[in-house]
Amino acid sequence: MSEAVIEKVDNDGMVQLTINRPKALNALNSEVLAALEAHLVELEAHPHLRGVVITGAGEKSFVAGADITEMRDKTPEEARAFASQALRTIKRLETLPVPVVALVNGFCLGGGCELALACDWAVASDNAVFGQPEVQLGVIPGFGGTQRLPRRVGPAMAIDLATTGRKIDAQEALRIGLVNRVMPQAELEGYVEELTNQLKGNGPQAVRSAKQAVHDGLDQDLNSALALETSLFALCFAGGEQKEGMSAFVEKRKARF
Repeated sequence: MSEAVIEKVDNDGMVQLTINRPKALNALNSEVLAALEAHLVELEAHPHLRGVVITGAGEKSFVAGADITEMRDKTPEEARAFASQALRTIKRLETLPVPVVALVNGFCLGGGCELALACDWAVASDNAVFGQPEVQLGVIPGFGGTQRLPRRVGPAMAIDLATTGRKIDAQEALRIGLVNRVMPQAELEGYVEELTNQLKGNGPQAVRSAKQAVHDGLDQDLNSALALETSLFALCFAGGEQKEGMSAFVEKRKARF
């Protein structure tokens, strides 16, 4: 039996998805996208999901881009279908109700950068390399890069990266806000454990509501977004999670969520 192109590990609601094509530098092809979407559909119905980490197998690459061998001979109609498949899959990742973290090891280029941009935040190894080099192949980013990149790093930097195709290292990615944290590659797996402990120590519905407030509020004017925040804040008081959290604080004990 061939190895799965997506490996899934569920640690009590903290799920890690690993794109497993290390010989191809984890490049995204139709098979990977279909398998990833299938896992995401399952996660949407996960009753106790607390967070998702997505990474790439091996030490060389998170995702080096879309699979050029598969794309090379596509017609415009076939290219549209391929991009639509990728956009649909990446949107499912972006709209999961829990925090989604890209654990970036090595190359994070093209479709890989677009995948990371759909995550709530990214943590990079110190050997990570980022970029949208599609113009060097005679195309443009087609998996959301031209739209998510300016929302993350601003339009000037997005146009710079998308029109030059230049690559940047982890430190520059940190400086421009493309990633949240850079660390030695050997420490990446330890970060997953640290993140798991942090998220599991917080109210699960509060975490979901915080993500919803940020994501949904960005698409609204300020007054509407503030009203959304107020509504979500008030809803926190409708269940037992808020009472447990505040009681634990008053009683100087650890909350049991």
